[in-house]
Amino acid sequence: MLRRPKPSDSEADLLREQEKFLTSGTPSAANVVRRPDKRRGQAGEGGPGNVDNEGRPRDVVTIEDLPDQLPSLTPAPPKKSRFKAGRVTFEDEDGGERLDRHDIHVSAVLSKIVERDTSSTPISLPAHTGIAFPKVMHRSETSGQVPLSSTAAKKSLFARELAARRLKEGKTLSHCAPEAAHAHKHRAQNLLPDTSMETDQRGVAGDQPTAVTGADLLSARGLGGPGSLAESMRIHRENQAKLQAMSQSEILLEQKKLLSQLDPKLVDFVRSRKAQSVPSSASSSKQPQGENGKDNFPLENRNRQPVSSSAALLLENPREVQMEQEDEEEVLPPPAVTEKDLLMPKKEWVNMDKLEPEKLEWMRDLPAPRKKGTNKAMQARFDFAGTLIPPTEDLPTHLGLHHHGEEPERAGYSLQELFLLSRSQLIRQRSLALGTLANILSKARAGEYRSVLKGSVVSTVLDAGLIFLLRFALDDGVEGVMSAAVHALKALLVCEDDEDCLDCTFSWFRGMACFPLLPSAQEEEEEEEDKGLPESMKETAEEKEERKTDHDVARQDVVKGLLKIKLLPRLRYILEVFRPSPPVVQDVLQILTRIARHSSISATQVLECPRLMETVLSEFLPASWTAPSSPVPQSVYGLPLAGAMKLLRVLATCGRHACARLFNSLGVRERLPCLLSVEPAELLVEPTEALRITTEAYRLWAVAAAYGQACQLYIDLYPGLAKTLQSVHTVLSLADPLLPLQLQRVLALLSLLTQVTHTAGCHQELQSGMVSCQGEECPPPPPVSWGHVTGLQASLLGHLRGFVKDLDNPVQKEVSLVVIPAYLIYLKAYYHQLSRQNCFKPVETLQEIERLASEVLVPLMSHHAFQGLIENLKASSVVCNVQSDRLGPETAPCLPGLACSGWRDRPGLVAPNSPFPLLTALLLLLKTITGIHKGLSNMFTSLLLSEPVTGYLRCCSQAMPTLCHSTPWLVCHEHHLLYLLLRLAHRLVSIEPQVAKQASLYHQVALVLLPWLLPGSEYLGHELLSTIIFNKDFISEGHSGGPEAVELGELKLHEETRQHTSPSLQTVGALLREACIQLPSIRGCFLTHLAHLEPSVLTSRDALLGRNPWISSHLLPELTGPTVPSDWPFLPLVSLYERTGLSDGGGLEVEDLPQGALQAVTHCLQWLLLLEVWREEALKVILPVAKLARLSCVFLCSSDLFLERPVQKLTWGLFRLLTRRSRLDSLDLNLPPPGLASFQDLYAALLSQFEAVSFGDRLFGCWLLLPLQRRYSGTMRLAVFGEHVGMLRSLGVTLAQLSIPIERFTSPPEDSLPLLHLYFRSLVTGNLKPCWCPVLYVVTLSHVNAFIFSQDAAASEVEAARHSMLRKIHYLSDEVLFAIVSFNISDLHDCTNSSPFPLSEVIFSEVSLHSTTNSSVSYFFFTIKSLFYYHFWTCFKSSTLYCCVTG
Repeated sequence: MLRRPKPSDSEADLLREQEKFLTSGTPSAANVVRRPDKRRGQAGEGGPGNVDNEGRPRDVVTIEDLPDQLPSLTPAPPKKSRFKAGRVTFEDEDGGERLDRHDIHVSAVLSKIVERDTSSTPISLPAHTGIAFPKVMHRSETSGQVPLSSTAAKKSLFARELAARRLKEGKTLSHCAPEAAHAHKHRAQNLLPDTSMETDQRGVAGDQPTAVTGADLLSARGLGGPGSLAESMRIHRENQAKLQAMSQSEILLEQKKLLSQLDPKLVDFVRSRKAQSVPSSASSSKQPQGENGKDNFPLENRNRQPVSSSAALLLENPREVQMEQEDEEEVLPPPAVTEKDLLMPKKEWVNMDKLEPEKLEWMRDLPAPRKKGTNKAMQARFDFAGTLIPPTEDLPTHLGLHHHGEEPERAGYSLQELFLLSRSQLIRQRSLALGTLANILSKARAGEYRSVLKGSVVSTVLDAGLIFLLRFALDDGVEGVMSAAVHALKALLVCEDDEDCLDCTFSWFRGMACFPLLPSAQEEEEEEEDKGLPESMKETAEEKEERKTDHDVARQDVVKGLLKIKLLPRLRYILEVFRPSPPVVQDVLQILTRIARHSSISATQVLECPRLMETVLSEFLPASWTAPSSPVPQSVYGLPLAGAMKLLRVLATCGRHACARLFNSLGVRERLPCLLSVEPAELLVEPTEALRITTEAYRLWAVAAAYGQACQLYIDLYPGLAKTLQSVHTVLSLADPLLPLQLQRVLALLSLLTQVTHTAGCHQELQSGMVSCQGEECPPPPPVSWGHVTGLQASLLGHLRGFVKDLDNPVQKEVSLVVIPAYLIYLKAYYHQLSRQNCFKPVETLQEIERLASEVLVPLMSHHAFQGLIENLKASSVVCNVQSDRLGPETAPCLPGLACSGWRDRPGLVAPNSPFPLLTALLLLLKTITGIHKGLSNMFTSLLLSEPVTGYLRCCSQAMPTLCHSTPWLVCHEHHLLYLLLRLAHRLVSIEPQVAKQASLYHQVALVLLPWLLPGSEYLGHELLSTIIFNKDFISEGHSGGPEAVELGELKLHEETRQHTSPSLQTVGALLREACIQLPSIRGCFLTHLAHLEPSVLTSRDALLGRNPWISSHLLPELTGPTVPSDWPFLPLVSLYERTGLSDGGGLEVEDLPQGALQAVTHCLQWLLLLEVWREEALKVILPVAKLARLSCVFLCSSDLFLERPVQKLTWGLFRLLTRRSRLDSLDLNLPPPGLASFQDLYAALLSQFEAVSFGDRLFGCWLLLPLQRRYSGTMRLAVFGEHVGMLRSLGVTLAQLSIPIERFTSPPEDSLPLLHLYFRSLVTGNLKPCWCPVLYVVTLSHVNAFIFSQDAAASEVEAARHSMLRKIHYLSDEVLFAIVSFNISDLHDCTNSSPFPLSEVIFSEVSLHSTTNSSVSYFFFTIKSLFYYHFWTCFKSSTLYCCVTG
């Protein structure tokens, strides 16, 4: 027995089972039967016509994309025609022959069709209406439908029509059966006179024609246009003319023939149309019912009919027409359907007995749009251009923005609806949705929705899975959809303003360097399965990355997610196979450029994608090409493109190895001479594109030269470069409409020459290094040497002189201000490298520098154009003008951008009127030439002391900029300017008294600049620490009576507050004097603790000083934060805690600490004291709670470090500064300190350390009392009185030693019941005594007293606790009871401020009475106490409160 196939069977198993079935001979369960052909007879049956038909040629119509095999359909039973038997057929006529006779050729059909002449027909657009859809004809409005009977309520439409036909046929037979033979004969006789009479009458009255109203059967509805009615009337007149030309016998013959050939259903339809056209009023004019009226056709009614009804009269039965007219008189047309009627089912509605109002909602008219605004959030809707449509705007419906979605009255599409349409089956809908999304993303990236929409559009669409939607659309086989997807992806990834801004700053100092556009590094929590495992068994970062899903990767990093879903191979396929239109090619190149800017890893993936770079180079950077036939070519394949050259430049920026691969392996070295050896006008491309291509070619060459590569091209193309330099003034003519592009080309050329000069300056060092190094790796010397570039200096210096003179010309001033910075940067490179050459001639060089300063630089600085430019210094600053993120462009955390939208139209660092490029270039040159010729420094004092520069520095010293991905590359340029201003001040502070007066300002700027420096600027930070920050010339307070002034201020403060101070607190002045003396040692201490940055400092030095052969990449390190942390003054202290405090638990003694630890901590505390006293503004970036947490490391690093005399003195001074009344309010311990989960955790460690090693140290005690203020969390007070209650025996800080007012501990009264119970228990159990812990004893008494004797209404739980304490007081000793009931904080203050007795004597403790030497005094205090207690106890026992307590 054969088994049934299983789903798991393979194809071989099925073939094996088939062979078994065929060999077994078992009959199949189903047989294939060929159905007979109705036209040919039975299957396989031959006929007489078959032989002829076989030889007759047939036309075969082939359709493209039509499958060879028809799809298999389930055979359905043949349909039977009810009227087939009634049709007239001839015996000698065969249906097949009839079809073959008419199926000769398509021309036989088309030749008989005569098209109407529509050349003169006017074409008009459809009229605008207020409704969304054309008016729908309801079935109940048609008057010709047979009325439904009550029994046919549940019958189908076809069944009802058959029933009506049977009923009509039955009536006809009942009326016509008795005289059927007579009726036919009489009808023929009666039609003759009627027709002749009508014809005769029309002929006689030809001069007075009857009014023509048109045909009944021809309504001209389908013709359309304004001439449809005239066409209908023309056809009607033609039919009428044919009827009038026919005789009566011909009319009867045609009538008989038509009635026999036409379908009876069609005949009934014509008769019904005739019956509908008869007016209801015509029935009143009929003849009386009688024999004559029944036999004769009413001529009066016929005469009143339109002339076009003659064709219908030939098909009508007079009796049937008369009966139908009588029926029509009784049936009136139903009224129009209203909205109220829609809610009630009608019997005319077919199969709609059950009411479903929700399905009729779409037929309602659109509600009116909102008239007024509302605070309620509404869904954003956009038009096809991406413009946000206000909810109150009423747009016409013909714009195509209304649809049957949510809120149908509102025009526009929401993001959700666009996402849905982008996956539609209709190509047009997919393209339209993707194009609209692209427009929305472009406007969102520009920040146009930030002020009107809640939330971020970019983040919303990314969270909704936009990149996967676009990736699916890129795989679409339709080029239009694919192009729209590419455009949307480009709108998501690329901001054209960002790219333009980066191109504009390429010629600036370090302009080719840029940060990778990576998202912020988010530290992921350690997974549960990795916790507790050794490091060797934990998953690596690469393994975790591979395990992530595509969605998780895209959610954290959009570009990385796109690379993971194979975007690069798809883009290569689009370029290589699809060969799309020029806009799509440009979009693809921009997308690849943005991916290359993401990181060096992404750039490497672009380079290594199979055939991608080969396709780009061969198609869009060919070695030879022909001129396009039109200015706007239909295809850019085979033509050079600036976008492709820019892609190569960005790839080369990512690393020297990538650059070498481009030039050596991919053939870029051979293509550059093809583009740069001729003028742009000779490149056989459009002029604008030619300038862009040559500009990008110069920039690519400059990047390669910045690595020390491609310098042989400089030697080969030197004549062309010299020729281009000679024509600089010519090409920069204002008459040239392409002046902005010409400017960029000249700036790119100057950048190239600057980098070649730097590379040539390193030739000598590399040459000597190859000789001196023995087996060590050393870069090879470049082919260009210093002799190849010395001839350029004279020519470029002449250009600079000319442009400085052109500043007097208002027409040429703007051009001169743009190009002068590039010339200054070149001269800086030239003189910097010249001083390192063996051919350096000091005397000649000094004279040349003097002429440069006096003839060029000083006139430039004093020119009114330069002065007007630096007036914009503060307005153009990024540091001084922190823009609100709400008004900036939209960015997403997973897709960072540069936020440069609209940079040309708003003030900023790269705006056209920004002084930063010119001032930075000038200061660079000044730093270089003043280093060679130090006597020139005082010539530039006016620049440093000018009001715009001084105001700008003062504003920077107080600024607190925030770091985000949109500002670092701009802020780096501003950091360069600030550093150069400080270096100029460093040159002048010791020789110019006016500059020395502003030394504190420059020192303040240096202090705030150091923690702002970003990766890539480590060398600047090293220079600031080495030259300015610890320079005593910039700390003028140290040698101008500053320490003495501090001491006087402390004494004045003590006199005003009348507080007693410990002797150590009066030595702040001496501590400051010692710190100023130790500044060189302090500098060495901090440089030692920053030694881990040495590799970064060397890399940054090579880039900033132009050591090109040693530069590995112009892509800056990943932006993980500033180079130096903001709390860098605490670095030695925190570093020691991390090495010893965490590992050894703070139990090491000073002798066991690393060598130099005590000295490092001392220097750190000295520097902190100096900053807190004289540079308080520089430390405001550090939170007060962070300062307290960092200083707490003094107690946690070692068991006795805080007991060392210099450490304790400095810590006491810092504690007094941190607890001044002006700073206590800003100290918020509820905030978590940076690097810690909470301050409570740190406080718990301090409590444990105090119990272990404090020995009752007063400094440590004050440190622990500070967080116990009433305004801070009660968790720390609970820890003291709960877990660490034993420490109360040694916390002996007095009120005089505590620099914090006691009211901060006692006010407001404590309201925590658990804490009050602990307070009360510590008092009654004797754990807290005034001789052990005076401060907390007073605090506890205050809170317990306020709680017991409070008169405020409280909850029952609080009242019960209060009564419980009162009951327990009854059994207390006299001293504790008296202290509780007699405590008064105001009396305490009076006594402590005026009495020399200690606190324990003030509150009548047992110790104070026994310690008094005078017996009379002791007896006096005892008597006073006894009387007071007796009076209080008497009053208390007589009160109702005592009754409540004891009862």
